[in-house]
Amino acid sequence: MVDSPIRRAQLIAPFGVGALFTTPEGISIIAAGLDHWFDGVEDNQRHKGEFYIEEWRLQRLLGVDSFRLPPDFRKRNYAGSNVNLNLKIPFLRFPRWHFCQRCRKMKLFPLTERSRQICNCTARGLMVQVPVIAICDRGHAQDFPWREWVHRSRSPDCDGDLSFRSTGSGGLRGLVASCALCRDHRNLENVLSADPSGDTTFLSSNLESDGLTICEGLTPWLGDESPRGCGRPLRGALRSSNNVYYAQLASAIYLPRSGKQADSDLVDLMSRQPIAALRQIIGRSLNASSLRQAEACAKLLEPYTDEQINEALAIANGGDLADDDDVVKADDAHTAFRRREFEVLRRKRRERELVVTPVDLERYEPQFRKCFSSVSLVEKLRETRVLRGFTRVYPENAMDNSSLQALLRAKPAKDGDRWLPAYVVSGEGIFLQFREERLQEWEARDDVVQRVRPLDERYQRVQKSRRLRERSISPRFVLAHTLAHLLINRLTFESGYGAASLRERFFVSTHPERPMAALLLYTAAGDSEGTMGGLVRLGKPSFLEPVFRRAVEEARWCAADPVCMEVGEIGGQGPASCNIAACHNCALVPETACEEFNRFLDRGLVTGTLDKGNMGYFSDL
Repeated sequence: MVDSPIRRAQLIAPFGVGALFTTPEGISIIAAGLDHWFDGVEDNQRHKGEFYIEEWRLQRLLGVDSFRLPPDFRKRNYAGSNVNLNLKIPFLRFPRWHFCQRCRKMKLFPLTERSRQICNCTARGLMVQVPVIAICDRGHAQDFPWREWVHRSRSPDCDGDLSFRSTGSGGLRGLVASCALCRDHRNLENVLSADPSGDTTFLSSNLESDGLTICEGLTPWLGDESPRGCGRPLRGALRSSNNVYYAQLASAIYLPRSGKQADSDLVDLMSRQPIAALRQIIGRSLNASSLRQAEACAKLLEPYTDEQINEALAIANGGDLADDDDVVKADDAHTAFRRREFEVLRRKRRERELVVTPVDLERYEPQFRKCFSSVSLVEKLRETRVLRGFTRVYPENAMDNSSLQALLRAKPAKDGDRWLPAYVVSGEGIFLQFREERLQEWEARDDVVQRVRPLDERYQRVQKSRRLRERSISPRFVLAHTLAHLLINRLTFESGYGAASLRERFFVSTHPERPMAALLLYTAAGDSEGTMGGLVRLGKPSFLEPVFRRAVEEARWCAADPVCMEVGEIGGQGPASCNIAACHNCALVPETACEEFNRFLDRGLVTGTLDKGNMGYFSDL
């Protein structure tokens, strides 16, 4: 097996820890844990400092010391620096079960096997990996229990050789596993099926009373084949299926920090190299005097006094010194995190990593001003994206941060060395805030409440069966989410960015005293160091109104109407039936652009329905 290159951003998603990746040779491998990401350096010199990323709000939220860029591979260069050479991300072979393409005999190989395997049969056929594995919704994965499946028993007595063949029939029914000794055989029909609650699985059908329905908590990506214990239902999955891996990302927009003497530029300097590396090595005992003794830092700190430097270090080490006015005690962790960004994006900022320019609303058309209370052009922003864990089977569940992070390591990280993989991207965007008075009047209408209630009830049922996080789906959230999708689809024709390069970010709260209703549409592609200026230009007066108007007009009629509108009203559509009037023809976007996996969408709340044309927030435009 040759070394296979992967872009650094892809090691966060979609090929992060625990994800399956197919090499050019066709070998399926799984990304190993973080324990050995920076091992295997041939050169004696290694500087981890250049990979460190600091994002103070995310570090506090996730309970880690820092973040690190995935290492890039470097060969020895005698003309330049020879540090951090030959850093590779380890992968392991998975699934381990293979079958011969000629004789069809099955064989189990170790996780560490690297080379292509040839069968010892007379035909010398190539051994290829089986297409099916077993997973659970707590993130565990294991080889499909072929022997148990064929013999319909948890503890089969027969240990004969297994074979795997295709009968020519369509679907999984045409794939058959057989035992050469006892002649038992069984096809793979229904191995992917499961009860919606997850309580019954593919292994409970036609098995004995001790049927294999429970996951044992195997973690092959950590090099560990011993059971950890789990207890959740086990189910089959094609190893190329989407539900095998869902990266759980946390992201933050950079927010500047400052003190009484230290400005935001100085505080930001404490989080960049080479000072960031010294902070990691020395810790909280680092001060202005020791920094000035370091040749690489002395010149950078010349314009500042010792008092300013020490205050900046204290802020960088202590985190948030923001105003208490931005804190609402009733907010949950997610809302509180977003509220900080909401307050900053409404104000003028001119920082190294954040440039926000609020626009005088009077410059926009009256109809536009009636719906929105503020517009900000975000000429520059920095986003940090972190892999905090992953799930399988469903895109989200109720696992907390500690449980998700435990999936990334074989052993818990030591204090001071708790880090997660991340990368930083730059972008631009448009920030839109809804007019609160009009919004509250609209969302209190009976027809709006009745429209959203079935959607919320469907999610609550799914939330209980899949153990998702508790939340309430409000009309303002569905409205903001749907409008974001409509604008993204329209902006692809106007801005020069593709839909997959655009992202959405919501700021929604129904707190009676401190409500929020705003959205940020921005671009932050993994390979982008800058931006084309397309979004900022379209956010300016006389440019934004036509884009907005076309997006709303196009939403009034979908190419799939009246089916799209009626199907959503009858029982919902989309993932978990959590959409009303929204399909691929009108309101869906690439999943990389959506925070909610294309759920909680409804054109009816934006433009009105076929029989209630005045129900939408923008119906009178």
